[in-house]
Amino acid sequence: MSAFSPPVVRTLRCLLLGLLPHLVLGGAAQAQAQDRARLDFQDLMKVRQAQAPSISPDGRWVALAAVPDRGDGEVLVHAVDGSATHTVPRGADPVLSADGTWVAMRLEPTFEARETAARGRAPRPGAALLATSSGEVTRWEEIQRFAFSADGRWLARLSHPPLEEGSGAAGEGGEGGGEEGRTRKSPGTLLTLRELASGSETEVPDVKSFAFDEDGRWLALAVATLQGEGDGLFLRALEAGASLTPLDTRAFAAVGTLTWWGEGPRLAWVMAEEDEGGEPGPGTLSYWDGGEVRTALGPGDLPPGWILPTQTRIQWSRDGERLFYGTRPRNHAEAERAAIAGKAPGGEEAPFDPFDFDAILGGRTVEVWHTDDPSIIPNQEKSWSREQSRTFMGVYHRSSHRAVQLGDTLVQLQGLPENPRWALASSSAPYGKESTWTGGAEDLYLVALDSGERTLVAKGYQGGGSGATGWVGASAPALSHSPGGRYVVWFQDDQWHLFDGRSGTARTLTEGMDVSFWDEDHDTPNPRGGHGVGGWLEGDEAVLIHDRYDVWQFPTEGGVPLNLTRGEGRSRGLILRALRVDPDQVAYAPGGPIPLAGFDEEDKSFGFFRTRAGGGGLETLLDEEKRFSLVAKAADADRVLFTREDYDEFPDLWVGDLDFGNRRKVTDVNPGLLDRFAWGSSELVEWTSDDGVPLQGVVIKPGDYEPGKRYPVLTYFYELFSQRLHEFNQPVVNHRPSFPIYASDGYIVFLPDVRFQVGRPGLSALKAVVPGVKKLVDMGLADPAALGLHGHSWSGYTTAYIVTQTNLFAAAVAGAPVSNMTSAYGGIRWGTGLARQFQYERGQSRLSGSLWEATPEYIENSPLFFAHRVETPLVLMHGDEDDAVPWYQSIEMYLALRRLGKHAVFLQYRGEPHHPRLYGNKLDYSLKMKAFFDHFLKGAPAPDWWLKGVPHSGG
Repeated sequence: MSAFSPPVVRTLRCLLLGLLPHLVLGGAAQAQAQDRARLDFQDLMKVRQAQAPSISPDGRWVALAAVPDRGDGEVLVHAVDGSATHTVPRGADPVLSADGTWVAMRLEPTFEARETAARGRAPRPGAALLATSSGEVTRWEEIQRFAFSADGRWLARLSHPPLEEGSGAAGEGGEGGGEEGRTRKSPGTLLTLRELASGSETEVPDVKSFAFDEDGRWLALAVATLQGEGDGLFLRALEAGASLTPLDTRAFAAVGTLTWWGEGPRLAWVMAEEDEGGEPGPGTLSYWDGGEVRTALGPGDLPPGWILPTQTRIQWSRDGERLFYGTRPRNHAEAERAAIAGKAPGGEEAPFDPFDFDAILGGRTVEVWHTDDPSIIPNQEKSWSREQSRTFMGVYHRSSHRAVQLGDTLVQLQGLPENPRWALASSSAPYGKESTWTGGAEDLYLVALDSGERTLVAKGYQGGGSGATGWVGASAPALSHSPGGRYVVWFQDDQWHLFDGRSGTARTLTEGMDVSFWDEDHDTPNPRGGHGVGGWLEGDEAVLIHDRYDVWQFPTEGGVPLNLTRGEGRSRGLILRALRVDPDQVAYAPGGPIPLAGFDEEDKSFGFFRTRAGGGGLETLLDEEKRFSLVAKAADADRVLFTREDYDEFPDLWVGDLDFGNRRKVTDVNPGLLDRFAWGSSELVEWTSDDGVPLQGVVIKPGDYEPGKRYPVLTYFYELFSQRLHEFNQPVVNHRPSFPIYASDGYIVFLPDVRFQVGRPGLSALKAVVPGVKKLVDMGLADPAALGLHGHSWSGYTTAYIVTQTNLFAAAVAGAPVSNMTSAYGGIRWGTGLARQFQYERGQSRLSGSLWEATPEYIENSPLFFAHRVETPLVLMHGDEDDAVPWYQSIEMYLALRRLGKHAVFLQYRGEPHHPRLYGNKLDYSLKMKAFFDHFLKGAPAPDWWLKGVPHSGG
């Protein structure tokens, strides 16, 4: 990022870009670039990604998994000071102990074993333990779960159940046992507790689940034996030679989530009794506070027909005074079991009656779709299982020993409150039917924790959006409840509003201000959103809210809002967002530092900055033309873990101080990768759409780029892609073209921005993409006879539309496109069971009205109605189980092109959803796409599947 004004920066950049090809790619540098190898798909499969990165609490160690797209991964453990690096083959999901002395991890079976295993017989993982001081590794097979104690002195590992078949092993039952020979279908397994310093181990059989407390003093164990004897919840002190102490025991006990409070010995759990089918009955919520076991909530404390399930979420408040839990109505299966259990045993079986209507109708499969259903039947089907297990929050007040139900089937809580007075809740029930075409809305409430009383905050809230926040990588919600509980702030009708729970009144915070707080880039028929809440000051004194560029402080008691960054974001074209570096920080101290993430609209770089509560302007911490992402802060040290990347720089892990000083690169996940291959380089290009809108895009030049030479161009787009200028392309085989595959093989890859207008989505894409491609021709970069186009889903649609309006492109690939908006409008998104109407009237399809209100727009924006104009060789791709875009949309386009005598190919991948998942299908599509573009853009021989097709061969 530069201190120069944007026009000056743009002028300098243009001058430099004209000189750089001759300076950088001349002489030895050009020869070096041309010596680099072409990247092929096998090479791509070997490139590793960094997964599950973490930093030890003391900030001295970093761990991650390095995983190739295909093959065995490994865990890498680095000393931050560079003194040691350890590698564990086949390691995954590493976890650092509190003192950084140990790293535990999952140990994957070999890639070969996983790939060659018979269906349903996949090998199971083990676990490994690394000593960071020596690099020594201890391995165990067949481990399903492991965890360190909070102080890092102990490791517990829980084994998988045995795989024996037909011999009375786990899940098979057996003779003898508890109640009349009854045995449990799924007993616990062996837990091994290891004292890490000595290596001594203690085994506990039949453990179903376990949990360490947060002080490193206790281990809680839920025991479930085969015969149901000796079941229940037990404690073991974390000291050598300690024995198990029973807390709550009963035959065939089913123990749910175990939840410790962080300060002191306080453990909560839900327990029930399993029936003969292994299903737990109604649960009882209990807790232990270092003395006796107390019952917080029993089955008799709930309304008729409601239960406390064992698998409900339970959680203590930070101060340990409130215990939250979830209850629900008895579900369908539970009601049936209860009804059967309530029937008197005995009685004779009724004789067969061929005219028994109840028996005949018992096999019916009808679904009744009523126009007044709150949600349509497919959506009810998709949500059925979730709704059967959905719980509604209540709270137990430890000091008064009172339980209060807070949520129900109409009103649900929005997260767990940390204040003692109010919870934020919402209800979408009043808007169920209309959500089919509007996308939905909610009424907001404050719920009193002591009584469950509800106070209406706002009606018809629709979410509010968060503008370009995703580019910056900082969370910025459009609805926020203050840490003290008194206030709610939300975005609605282009303004930010504040509700005061104490007075029961609301006021508009941003009305009359000379800065807009809505998203200026908003281009759908939905109400435009804001740019999100950045946090709160301690004591609920103020709330932080973003405009497009800057961060503002609004006093909650009234008063003049303060621009904390003094307008520097707006003056520099720098989008700033409050960044939560410390996850334990609930609010900012008055006058205290507020970390910020930044995104520069001009050069597309990401950086880190700082301001202060109460004002103080903008302090630059890390400002380079790169992309940065915060990974984590060390829990007990002033050190942060982050990534730095560019198109030609892998996002390795770096560490630095809280102000991002004393930075050093810690990892090298793919050593020498960019030296071996002609990866290419990225730069920004600007043009104006045919509607006069200024646009930007990313040009990725070939690794062997020669100034003055024209290249084939593959254009890949969606909506706004210029922010990818400094993004390392994900090194995987999937439904997208891999940029370095094409760049290393002599292609230019072009990523243009598209800005849409409501009512003309197809035409907007055409008028943005085509002049952008022509700009590359005018610059002397693109071969005008070798222009390719690719898009998937939304851009699959716009790709299909563009080739009905222009013959500029020599070849195009449209993945999962909508071709006919008139038929797609009346379809179902089968992944959610939702009707597609809302997407066209309010969402991405941007048609702003129903099919009957905007009939011309539906037709004018549908590629199908212009299929007769297509002259561009076109490949369509769709999975026939696509749960987002109905695959018959590709069928409609294919049949139209076939009837019109056009040369096109439709690739149907059987059993695949919106994005192909089977690796063979992903590779097949990638290879076909490359061969297709190589033929039309580089003159390679045409593939047989394009020339002659592939007849069905059975299966």
